[in-house]
Amino acid sequence: MASKLIGIDIGTQGTKAALFSEDGTTLGEAFQKSNLIQPEPGIVEENPEEQLDAACKTIKELIEATGTNPAEVACIAIDGQMAGVIGVGEDGMNVTPYDSWLDTRCAPYIKQLQTEAAEDILNKSGCAPSFNHGPKKIWWKKERPETYDKIRAFVQPGGYAVMRLCGLKGDEAYIDVTYLHFSGFADNRNSKWDENLCKRFGVDVGKLPRIVRPDEIMGTVIPEMAARTGLKAGTPVAAGCGDTAASFLSCGAASEGVCVDVAGTASVYASTTADFRADKKLILGCGQSAVPGLWHPYAYINGGGMNLEWFRKEIGVMLNPDAAASGGGGLDFPKLNELAAAIHPRIDDPVFVPHLAGRNSPAQPDLRGSWAGLNWNHNAGHLFRAVCEGVALEYRIYQQTLIDMYDGFKPVEIRITGGGGKSAVWNQIKADALQIPVIPVDRQEGAPLGSALIAGKAAGVFGDLKTAADKWINKDAPTSPDTAKAEHYKGRAVRYESLMEALNGWAESQ
Repeated sequence: MASKLIGIDIGTQGTKAALFSEDGTTLGEAFQKSNLIQPEPGIVEENPEEQLDAACKTIKELIEATGTNPAEVACIAIDGQMAGVIGVGEDGMNVTPYDSWLDTRCAPYIKQLQTEAAEDILNKSGCAPSFNHGPKKIWWKKERPETYDKIRAFVQPGGYAVMRLCGLKGDEAYIDVTYLHFSGFADNRNSKWDENLCKRFGVDVGKLPRIVRPDEIMGTVIPEMAARTGLKAGTPVAAGCGDTAASFLSCGAASEGVCVDVAGTASVYASTTADFRADKKLILGCGQSAVPGLWHPYAYINGGGMNLEWFRKEIGVMLNPDAAASGGGGLDFPKLNELAAAIHPRIDDPVFVPHLAGRNSPAQPDLRGSWAGLNWNHNAGHLFRAVCEGVALEYRIYQQTLIDMYDGFKPVEIRITGGGGKSAVWNQIKADALQIPVIPVDRQEGAPLGSALIAGKAAGVFGDLKTAADKWINKDAPTSPDTAKAEHYKGRAVRYESLMEALNGWAESQ
């Protein structure tokens, strides 16, 4: 009986695939680096066919490296970047590049949507206008009308790869429910498009894809793609979901009250609730969980995890000139973490603004990163600690918004996944700032694991996702908060929020 499962994540830094047995044992992993196209400031694109090729190569590598009989693969599912769009034509092929969630060209249309319909979009979709589908669709309509006319539907990278694997045409394009809060034009509670919003902004409903559940089978692998992937032709392919939804599932966020920190390219804070609520403060989006009946209120920092890598490469080089002279990349993360851990935190430590590419939650697209409050006593350890702390202080805003929205909701723990979860000092900063335990999961496959669980549900290997997730996922030892630092971080939060307000006012006036 076919019972092996493959989950693929088309991420910002690269495409990762993993092969699992029915009991959750990881049999193999593969990775292909992304090719971000950035011809000028504000433009960030990818070639959808390169994303597809990366998915095919990682699947084939898994099959070959593990000696897996393709007939043993019961199903595959693909997740991917959530807030960007790809326009596909009638033939199902891309007619636009992938307009990345990191691309900021649509900023003027964010402001238009905010001015004309922010409350309506929020109440219906669960997310305020930001660097996501709505403004991007309008950008293509207004700025590239000839291309827009060729678009049959807007999809996301995971959906595009599934379409190509299954040979789907443009009229078979789809979006699964976990993406709808980013859509700008959806009635998320009812999993359908809102025709009034579409009409209001001149978006043709006919260019919007059908809406499905993550565990619906979209088709089977066609012979051409079987040759490229090593899979058996006819292998079922599930719809899949957004990468953050898959990451939440990979942490076991399948019941109320479980919070998640995705410490990856985007720093994401989320919780799990039983009902949909729209955040009037325009900070939290509310997206559907891959688990039916559950919702994930969450917010994220655009490139929050990239800030640490930027510091290591650009600032770390200055701190380690010998490595730079020999072609090295500056200080490594263990050394930077050591410098940060040596700092005894003070209220007047530097404050770092982590929004180098604009703020998403709430949408403040003109805001940019900075350090504030520097003096001559501060050193590299202070600077790097501030970079880590900036994410924690932003998370504190998200957490308090969640508590206010859900009438005193008390998060019990925050489970952490992604590369940043390996940093003990960063975990401690987050625990202290949020005053809840930070618990790394004992699995580091991340989103591909969540996608494999969805594939298992789609193929009938599992009866339900929660039971399967509970079986597959265990937690490591928690990092407990230092209660003595509660007052310290209350003061730091005040400084951080006042700085955000001042800097955003300054950025908007430029």
